[in-house]
Amino acid sequence: MAARSVILGIDLGTTSVKAALVESAPGDPSGFLVLASCARAARAEAAAQSAAAGPQGREQDVSRIIQALNECLAALPQQLLQEVCGIGVSGQMHGVMFWKTGQGCEWTEGGASPVFEPRAVSHLVTWQDGRCSSEFLASLPRPESHLSVASGFGCATIFWLSKNSPEFLKSYDAVGTIHDYVVAMLCGLPRSLMCDQNAASWGYFNTQSQSWNLEILRTSGFPIHLLPDIAEAGSLAGRTSRAWFGVPKGTRVGVALGDLQASVYSCMAQRTDAVLNISTSVQLATSMPPGFQPAQTPDPTVPVTYFPYFDRTYLAVAASLNGGNVLAAFVHMLVQWMADLGLEVEEPTVYSCMIQAAAQQRDTCLTITPTVWGERHLPDQLASVTRISSSDLSLGHVTRALCRGIVQNLHSMLPFQQLKEWGVERVIGSGSALSRNEVLKQEVQRAFPFPVSFGQDVDAAVGAALVMLRRNLNQKES
Repeated sequence: MAARSVILGIDLGTTSVKAALVESAPGDPSGFLVLASCARAARAEAAAQSAAAGPQGREQDVSRIIQALNECLAALPQQLLQEVCGIGVSGQMHGVMFWKTGQGCEWTEGGASPVFEPRAVSHLVTWQDGRCSSEFLASLPRPESHLSVASGFGCATIFWLSKNSPEFLKSYDAVGTIHDYVVAMLCGLPRSLMCDQNAASWGYFNTQSQSWNLEILRTSGFPIHLLPDIAEAGSLAGRTSRAWFGVPKGTRVGVALGDLQASVYSCMAQRTDAVLNISTSVQLATSMPPGFQPAQTPDPTVPVTYFPYFDRTYLAVAASLNGGNVLAAFVHMLVQWMADLGLEVEEPTVYSCMIQAAAQQRDTCLTITPTVWGERHLPDQLASVTRISSSDLSLGHVTRALCRGIVQNLHSMLPFQQLKEWGVERVIGSGSALSRNEVLKQEVQRAFPFPVSFGQDVDAAVGAALVMLRRNLNQKES
C-alpha cells in the first residue's frame, strides 16, 4: 500500500491562526480531503505600540501569533502529524516584521517534540498600519512596478522607519512577512526568503523581471541589504531543521504564500469562478487569461489591482480595507456604550444578538457606507450613514445595512458587470467573517448576478496545503 501524502497547511491571519491537514482524495488526482483542522484567535494586538507611529500605528505581538499557532498544532491529531510529508504556509500580506539572523527564535522541548518561540524579533507592522500619511507617500520615489505603494505596505513601512526611527533598523538584519518568518525559523534559513506574491504586496517589486527596484531604492536611502531573496510561488523553501509537533525533521516546506492567493487556489475550480473572501478585510478576485500583462504605470486611484498568482499569471483583485473589521468595530462600540451605561455584555453575545436581529429584518432603507478605514485608492474617505428615519433605527436595521454596505462598497470598487465581461459565471464565498454570518451571506447572494456557493473558514490554510500537495512534492529545494 502506497504511503499517504498528508500535508499540513497553515494560515497566519490578522485575527486568527488556522491549520489544516489535507491529503489527496482516493482515485481523484484533483480532489482532496481535509482530515482535520483547527483555528485559534490570535489576540495579538501589541499592548505598547510604537510611540513614533502615533495613533495610526497598527502592530501585533509576534509571540502571541506563534502561541496561537502552537495551540492549533497541539490540537491536531498527533498520529496524522507524524505522517506529514510537506508543509504549506500562507498569511496576511503587506505586513512587515524584523528579526536577527540566527537569533530569531529559541527551540525548546515542549512535550513530545521541540517548539520554537520568538526571541530577537520586532512587532509585526500589519497591513492596517496608517503611519504613512498621503503626504509621506507622495514624497517617496515612483516605483518601477504596475502596483502602487500604500500605507501598511512593507517597503513603505521600512521607508518610514528609515526616516523616523533609523536606530530601530540597526537592531535587525532580516525582514519579511509573518509567514516568511515562520518558514525561515522552521527551515533554519540563513537569509529571509519571500515569494513574488508577498514581494509584490510590499511594493517596489517588478513582477515581470521578478526583482526588487534596487536602483530606485538605493538612491533613495532605502536599506536594501534587508530585502529578502525572491523565490517563485509554489517552490520549496527548504526542509524542517527539527521535528515539530510530531512532524518529522527533514519535512519539505514551501515558500510562504499570500493568503489571498492561497484562498483562491483552494476555492477556484474553474477559470470562470470568482472568489470573494471576507475576513478582516475583503477581496474579490478572478483570474486573468494566460499571457495577460498589467500596464506598468501604477495608478493609486484605481480600485482594481493585479496581483501575481502562479506560473506568471495574475488575479484581478478589488481589495477593500473594510470587512469583518467593520463589524468588529461596531460590536466594540456597542459594548463600550453598554459599559458607559453601567452594563456589562460580552462581545460574542452582542455579535450573536445583532446577527439574529438582522436575520429577522430582511430589508432596510438605511444606507451605510462602511469605509471606517478608508480605502487604498481613497485613503481619506470615511464612513457615513444616510437615509436615516425613525423606523430604521433598530439593531436589526442597522446590522442589515452594515452588512449590505460592506458588499455594496466592494461593488463600487469592482462593478459586477465587469465580472460578467471577464467571463465570470460563479462566485465562491470564503473567509471567517462570511462563514459565520448568515446575514452577510444573504447580502452577497442578493448582490451578485451569478450563482453563489460558500467555502470554509480554513480556505487559505487548505490552499497552502494544496499548493504543496499538487505543485512541489517532487521539486527540489530553492
